[in-house]
Amino acid sequence: MKTVKKGLMTLLGITLIGTQLVACGSTTDTAKTTEPAGTDNKETTTDTPKKDEAKPVEITWWNFPSFQALDGEVGKYEKQIIEAFNKKYPEIKVNLEMITFEAGPEKLNVAIASNTAPDVIYDAPGRILDWAKKDLLAPLDDMVTDEVRKDVPEALWKQSMVGDKTYMYPINTAPFMMGVNKTVFEKIGALDLLPLDRPDRTWTFDEYKKALQAVKEKAPDIIPSGFFAKSQAGDQGTRAYIANLGNSSFLNDDYSKIAINTDKAGAALDWIRQGVKDKLVVSGSESLTGGDVNDLFLQGKLAITLNYSPVLRAQNQTLKKAEFEDVLVPFPTIDGAKPKLEPYLGGMAIFNNGNDAKIAASKKLIDFIANDPEWGKKDLIQTGGLSARSSITGLYNDPEYTYAEQAREFYSNPPTIVDGYAEVRTFWFPELQRVLLGKASGKEVLDEFAQKADEAIAKAKAEAGK
Repeated sequence: MKTVKKGLMTLLGITLIGTQLVACGSTTDTAKTTEPAGTDNKETTTDTPKKDEAKPVEITWWNFPSFQALDGEVGKYEKQIIEAFNKKYPEIKVNLEMITFEAGPEKLNVAIASNTAPDVIYDAPGRILDWAKKDLLAPLDDMVTDEVRKDVPEALWKQSMVGDKTYMYPINTAPFMMGVNKTVFEKIGALDLLPLDRPDRTWTFDEYKKALQAVKEKAPDIIPSGFFAKSQAGDQGTRAYIANLGNSSFLNDDYSKIAINTDKAGAALDWIRQGVKDKLVVSGSESLTGGDVNDLFLQGKLAITLNYSPVLRAQNQTLKKAEFEDVLVPFPTIDGAKPKLEPYLGGMAIFNNGNDAKIAASKKLIDFIANDPEWGKKDLIQTGGLSARSSITGLYNDPEYTYAEQAREFYSNPPTIVDGYAEVRTFWFPELQRVLLGKASGKEVLDEFAQKADEAIAKAKAEAGK
């Protein structure tokens, strides 16, 4: 197998430093044996390995806050997983390191560049598929059973594979949508302005604007809606928001070019900029991160947030700084179009650090987390997500999850599988900042983004020999 070091030297053109610890060797006991009758009966010793004794190995698991915190402690649940895992595999030592969504991506980049990448990561397709295309990961096909292969929808396998090889083991999923502070609308007598009484909860751009105006007029201390453009974190929220408001798609059907640079999507961006001036959209959006906007929502200061999901909703319950009920709605659309929702997918991948024993041990950890008869279901519920497997439903007694299951019908092909995605997304937020700062129109920044992104896609395709 190619190692992380080889992949980076080939594809990144940088010199890697550092070494990896290898797994411990086999252990042997010195057993005393007695010669059979008829000999001189002298006691001798032989070195005989214990039969069926597994070799000890040590792996490192880096984890974003993929599971809900227990008792307010991030990582506490992961420690319980490891404890249960070690009852089944006592020979595998798992070193856990929790990383944040804000600083974690850069920390991973540094670790990869210095040849100190973790063995296992729980993450999303955006980064995982990029690492796979750079030959940094170990394929997982030998641990995907025929049953699982058939049970996971094709749209989710597209986010888990490069070519015909699987590099992410899909575990939990959820549609990215909008989060609404239902309590605010109840207090101002405007609950009827939300689409909650419709089975699919779809609504129009005009209906959405009326809801925001009601909040502005009747709850002046509440910010009607959020937006952010400081960094690429949470970019799936901003791109789906603009695409739906403009009745467009982020990419064309064959993933060869950007398709969001339409007149209507440009007009949607112009509306967002004007919305800041009209106090319908949070001020200073160009300098806010997705995390900043999420915090405003959790503080009860924001009526509608645009980067939400059942997973985030579940994880946020213990993080709320104000009491309110949050509900899910799809992005509003124009021209009678159905919403297009990007699917969140969480799963695990293994960095190929050149040690077969660590890779094998890492696969056992992934299999335990995803498929253990007891812990598999517990782990799913602790993520707050839906199962990636179609046959596993009804995990929660909650109407929002019932709706989220239904909203999977709006799944569209995610941009995360496009060649050059890691570079493409770096061009997105600077262009959003430009329009928010009044330096260009919505259509102008989308055209500029499309030009840069299309070049990155073509370059990535050429390098991959496609």
